[in-house]
Amino acid sequence: MTLLLTGGEYGLYEYKFVRVDVDGMFTRKPKADYQLLIEQYAKDGWRLVQIFAPAVSIKAGGVPDYFELILEKEIE
Repeated sequence: MTLLLTGGEYGLYEYKFVRVDVDGMFTRKPKADYQLLIEQYAKDGWRLVQIFAPAVSIKAGGVPDYFELILEKEIE
């Protein structure tokens, strides 16, 4: 998902939300290499703002089913 927001005196920014699913019954590891994803987006001018993890369920053992990388890029 991509979102456009104004940054007031700082300009206009585009935000991208990249979902990374977590899998596994006991190990609960990300399906994708999130560090590699961040590096790839950085090469295209994106900056990591935050890694968001939603509320967790007890059935997941306290580990979320996914997390999102929140990236931003200034629009020139």
